Amino acid sequence: MHAFADLDPCIRLMLIIALILTFIYEFINGFHDTANSVATVIYTCALRSQLAVTMSSLFNFSGVILSGLSVAYTIVYLLPTDIIMNNNSTHYLAMIFSMLLAAIIWNLGTWYLGLPASSSHTLIGTIIGVGLINSFTTNNSIAETLNITKLTEIIISLIISPLIGAILAGLIIFFLCYSIDNNNNKHCIHLTPTEKEKKDGKRQPAFWPRITLILSAAGVSFSHGANDGQKGIGLIMLILIGVIPSNFVINLNANTHDIHCTHIAVHHLKQYYTKHSEKITLFFEQNDNKNITTPHIKHKTHNTTTSPFEISKENTMIVQNTCNSLNNKMKKPQQILEMKLQNICYDKTIILMNIHIALSLLQDINNYNQLCPNERLNVRNILIYLANLTDQIAKIPGTSNIDKQILYNLHKQLLITVEYAPLWIIIAVALSLSFGTIIGWRRIASTIGQKIGKKEMTYAQGLSAQLTTGISISIASYTGMPVSTTHVLSSAVTGTMLAHGSGLQSKTIKNIILTWILTLPITITLTGILYWFLLQIIIAT
Repeated sequence: MHAFADLDPCIRLMLIIALILTFIYEFINGFHDTANSVATVIYTCALRSQLAVTMSSLFNFSGVILSGLSVAYTIVYLLPTDIIMNNNSTHYLAMIFSMLLAAIIWNLGTWYLGLPASSSHTLIGTIIGVGLINSFTTNNSIAETLNITKLTEIIISLIISPLIGAILAGLIIFFLCYSIDNNNNKHCIHLTPTEKEKKDGKRQPAFWPRITLILSAAGVSFSHGANDGQKGIGLIMLILIGVIPSNFVINLNANTHDIHCTHIAVHHLKQYYTKHSEKITLFFEQNDNKNITTPHIKHKTHNTTTSPFEISKENTMIVQNTCNSLNNKMKKPQQILEMKLQNICYDKTIILMNIHIALSLLQDINNYNQLCPNERLNVRNILIYLANLTDQIAKIPGTSNIDKQILYNLHKQLLITVEYAPLWIIIAVALSLSFGTIIGWRRIASTIGQKIGKKEMTYAQGLSAQLTTGISISIASYTGMPVSTTHVLSSAVTGTMLAHGSGLQSKTIKNIILTWILTLPITITLTGILYWFLLQIIIAT
């Protein structure tokens, strides 16, 4: 906490408010999305509501604690390093306030109306909103203020995942319908609680369907925590990296082993690149030197910057000397550290220069506290750049599966001390999501459980929807894609209703689709207005 003590009192207060808003966002996310995991298990009478909500809360907490950070850093990387590092703290916190306030307003509004809107769509919309305003106020292109490639991937996954959910859940229903003989007692799985009560006086499903429904509900809760909880972690890391970069750009608590592994990974990447440099260079030259964001390497006492496309003769000599220093520890040449590398043209000299800077900075380092704040930032930026480079190299046609595995392992090792989150952040987000889960679940749960289909939900439909959602969100969390639990589950329920011939309530479906369509434009606009308004206040004062 000493990092907070060193801040200007005004910035410290704004930072605390930003963190509180993030925890409120996760709290709302808890009760806004709890319906995703409890609706089917409650409306099929597999569990009483309070027991189901308590179970969901515990598994949401576990999902945050036990999952990785791939989704969290997908969120972090949506804003380029320029946006995070080059804004002053007041402007940056205004950006964060705008994002969080817009997300909170939209999530509360849709929850109040009982509409299953996507928290993921909301968050993406807020990021686009601040990116657009930042682009307008700084006269930069949108491509410079937003990670367009990553945003495109996420938006595509948000669009495709509900379709996959509906189709997969429908296929499971077809399978259950045709694999279970109507004369078999197992046919009870296709009954609604009301139909089963008329048949044998009990609304609860049979033992095995009930156990499966409960376990699948627990799985959806765990997956929700693993995916949505990481979004909160990513937001907090965005805040801390932007406001207190010297303490959070890399893991200052990283042990000697992890730092040593990072150093070895850079060395192995140098060996791999040197061996395959001709093939790599030729491929990227033939593909118009597709750009990849590279590190912004700066020195605290200078403001002048140089692009790799404008390297002077003096700097060219420095690069040459750097690349020739293969076995000697470099003295971190000031001229190189002053350079701001905007894009890369896959030039061997420039790539090796960055590799050697990384080797120099990491050599004989047992603790990142040995580096000054600017060196920590340089280490972070170069390691992210090198990790992105391994991804690009792995995509070159003809790369063997063995080489792809080598590059994948290098990618992980390069980022082991960069993609991290302090334990207190993980626990705080887990608690916020968990406590939020306990309250306010009824509004959206009733929509999912009662208002999508014209008929009451059968046990098979609840089971199919939950299995589909749990599997889909787990895969998304593993691959680092922040998808919408709400979209997947509501689409899965819709798919089961269509497959079973239960029919759909057109008014509810129209409202859900309209909410899905409007979420992005409304959150983009709302965030943009809030950010512009806060900037005007800052300028006026």
